[in-house]
Amino acid sequence: MKDAIYLSQALKEKQFSQQEFLEETAKKAKKMNPELNAFVTFATTDLPSKKTDSLLAGVPFPLKMLGQEKKGWLATSGSVLFKDHRASMNSNYVRQIESLGLLPLGQTNSPEFGFKNITDPVLYGPAKNPWNVAHSPGGSSGGAAAAVAAGIVPMAGASDGGGSVRIPASFCGLIGLKPSRGTMPVGPYAWRGWQGAAIDFGLTISMRDTEALFYGLRGTASGAPYQASPAEWETHPEKQRLRIAVCSASPIGSTISEEAKQAVKNAVNFLVEQGHDVVEIAYPLDGRHLINSYYQMNAAETAAMITSIEGNLKRSVRQEELEPISWTLLEYGKKIAAATYIASLHVWDRAAVTMEELFQEYDLFLSPTTAFSAPEIARDLQSDLIREKMSQVSELSEGQAFDIVTEMFEESLQITPYTQLANLTGQPGISLPTHLTGEGLPLGIQFMAARGREDLLFTIGKLFEENQKFYLPKNVQ
Repeated sequence: MKDAIYLSQALKEKQFSQQEFLEETAKKAKKMNPELNAFVTFATTDLPSKKTDSLLAGVPFPLKMLGQEKKGWLATSGSVLFKDHRASMNSNYVRQIESLGLLPLGQTNSPEFGFKNITDPVLYGPAKNPWNVAHSPGGSSGGAAAAVAAGIVPMAGASDGGGSVRIPASFCGLIGLKPSRGTMPVGPYAWRGWQGAAIDFGLTISMRDTEALFYGLRGTASGAPYQASPAEWETHPEKQRLRIAVCSASPIGSTISEEAKQAVKNAVNFLVEQGHDVVEIAYPLDGRHLINSYYQMNAAETAAMITSIEGNLKRSVRQEELEPISWTLLEYGKKIAAATYIASLHVWDRAAVTMEELFQEYDLFLSPTTAFSAPEIARDLQSDLIREKMSQVSELSEGQAFDIVTEMFEESLQITPYTQLANLTGQPGISLPTHLTGEGLPLGIQFMAARGREDLLFTIGKLFEENQKFYLPKNVQ
């Protein structure tokens, strides 16, 4: 498959019609989806009523079944609790997608409320990785990643609250940008998105598509609680020689695969060959302290969300209506004091300052995207003992409940310990598909930059791309 800009231009040149384009996409989806389970609905969209000169106009664009809501379409958030719920209006993200001439076409698989780094909701079942269907495409944008990596579509809607764009990008050999906080459309259902940690974007197969999607979506609503850094709106002179900090060590002190270390080492060698200054540093923050604050926020936000749902339902949500992770977060969240919640956000703010200070010395920060390649779908990331403890969380103290939350996420966290930082600090990060493991599975590298400096991420991504350093899925090459 060619990238979105190529296909949009071919459409403008009348190499094929819009109807033919949509029909061919639907044909591929229906052929591949029984194996991949990437799409959970395949609603078609009306043909555009007017033409647009957007670089992406006319390209089919699946929406993630989590927050990317289109009026009248299912809006389940991957949860049995909402299995029949439909959106009453378009989200502002979808409105902007459509203003670019992109055509919403179906909805992709996502874990319940986006709480996992894999995609296996009870409601829809597991999504599968096109590189090897015994493996997960990651999460929470796993269905989107599978659809793009299979060559069904050149880009797809995705969102990232702790790595949910970058993790699937690493696992599926795609480009995954998490933009700076405050740059992407929010509302009208929700404006804060996990207190700014969560943000909508997409998964792509070329740097020019990534850049076009970013600048097409970028904007600031006057009422949005988080606003982009002024640096985002400035034009920066292109630097010929970048200063890049690098660290492969795990921020939580866990084991890192030799493949992840090699991916970074290969990238460093290439960057040095290209004339850039690369400096190895210790991980700049206490990853455990950060992830603890993330869990506290996540649980408190879950409690607030479910309380709101209960108000609409006019009844309490029952334990059997939620998956165990969601229930555990809910019950822990009920126990968190307001002071604890506010303190967790202060941890984020201090981390943001530390990273901005780092970016006064360095242009970019390089690490693995994920510590390992995609786990097998059959792998159990929790034990029966942990699940038993989770089922009893309602009876525990706040401290005990926190320990259970930490334990239930631990094995998953060790696979993906790097991505949460950018969400908590609001800085942009990008996963680039630069490595294949000995098993033939992709594994990405991640670059972070200061807030508002997506331009540096585009520059470094293009450098790898133009020098044929990307390992894209065979269906999109």
